[in-house]
Amino acid sequence: MNLKNKEKTHNEVLSGRELYSVRESYWIFHAGIRTLKYMFRAKRNKELSPKFIERLMLAVTEVNDCAICSYAHTKRALESGMSNEEIQKMLSGVMDDVPSDELEAVMFAQHYAETRGNPTQESWERIVEIYGISKARGILGSVRTIMIGNTYGIPWTSFINRLRGKSDPRSSILYELKMMLATLITPIAFIHALLSDLFRRPLNRF
Repeated sequence: MNLKNKEKTHNEVLSGRELYSVRESYWIFHAGIRTLKYMFRAKRNKELSPKFIERLMLAVTEVNDCAICSYAHTKRALESGMSNEEIQKMLSGVMDDVPSDELEAVMFAQHYAETRGNPTQESWERIVEIYGISKARGILGSVRTIMIGNTYGIPWTSFINRLRGKSDPRSSILYELKMMLATLITPIAFIHALLSDLFRRPLNRF
């Protein structure tokens, strides 16, 4: 079963997914830092297995089409015990082998990436209803962590590959330099995230 089930226009097929802006990268980093602890907590409490986390990350990476993250998480997924066949299916958007009790979470991960980090309130409430608030926050933390990796991984990888004559067709040298400079503002986003936690700002903005 292919959960995406959406038609791509001719331009989308040629250019792939639109890359994230500097402004989006700031908020993706901010959101990820705020929920990173929930992923580690859920993993420590065995609410999320390594396989579950890797399935979430592969689902997001498939949507965002980040080559370096696909490579890194293929390796980690194999180490977690996932089969190469399942991994390759997931990186093609096919979720036939995802366990039934993880399927809703994986679908949410896809939805989160497809909406560029702006899921619907209904989708989040559904995840909380199915998994409970603690596990749901662990799922959210996993999804947001790989979003950070995808957002910055694509331009950095494209820049390196550009030097080898194999840049990402979605990217440009200007975009790559702009995103590399944007990493300089991540300390500000980090402090912003700490302040958001201190003042108990909602984890999601709907």
